[in-house]
Amino acid sequence: MKELTKAEEEIMQILWRLRKARVADVLDEIKDKDPSYNTVSTIVRILQSKGFVDHEKQGRGYLYYPVIEKEAYQSTRVHRIVNDYFNGSFKNMLSFFVQKEDLDIDDLEEIKQLTKNKEE
Repeated sequence: MKELTKAEEEIMQILWRLRKARVADVLDEIKDKDPSYNTVSTIVRILQSKGFVDHEKQGRGYLYYPVIEKEAYQSTRVHRIVNDYFNGSFKNMLSFFVQKEDLDIDDLEEIKQLTKNKEE
């Protein structure tokens, strides 16, 4: 699966949330920036060429919708990060976050419970 740029990922987040949207709808959802309609339209077309988005005709325009599920993209990205930065080890990744104090004992207990539930 191809990797998305920051701008492409921002638009995909919107499309995953809205499920179907016109370019104008996506533009309305973009925060902290003021991109032009043409910029958003171009990014949506790039996403379509990458196979992340498709469209259907609606009146004089198009409704765009994701064809790649958010979870599938998340999984690919997380595995790439784990492989690139943690030698393919999720344990190394968790250890990193514990050392950086991004995970506390409550978080670890919750993770432990999740793994127990998965085993059952």
